[in-house]
Amino acid sequence: MLSLPASVRVFVARERVDFRKGIDGLYAVVRDHLREDALSGHLYLFFNRRRDRLKILVWDRNGFWLFLKRLECGTFERIEGTSDRVEIDRARLAMLLDGIATKNARMRQHFAREIRLMSRDGVERAGSSP
Repeated sequence: MLSLPASVRVFVARERVDFRKGIDGLYAVVRDHLREDALSGHLYLFFNRRRDRLKILVWDRNGFWLFLKRLECGTFERIEGTSDRVEIDRARLAMLLDGIATKNARMRQHFAREIRLMSRDGVERAGSSP
């Protein structure tokens, strides 16, 4: 499993990708279709036509990582959205990789997504919970 800091964002390409593409081809998809900077350190997820394979492209200071997961049976959940790319959080990425259906999943009432921190000087700052 991947361990990601809170600063890393996760983007999912909604359209299928030709899985013969390697790092350079996926880099071009991120640049041209998703309109993102692949060198940002964020994760970019791509699915094949049958949705039984997933590739993750990420820049790591001096080179790209390309992760591939192939399911032996079943398919990955379809990510809903209206644009070419959808941003998901780290928790949903973990559920997606583990095969948990996230459409009916919801955060518990007492679990805060956004928290407000009050500094010693009385200035309120927004943060996100882990």
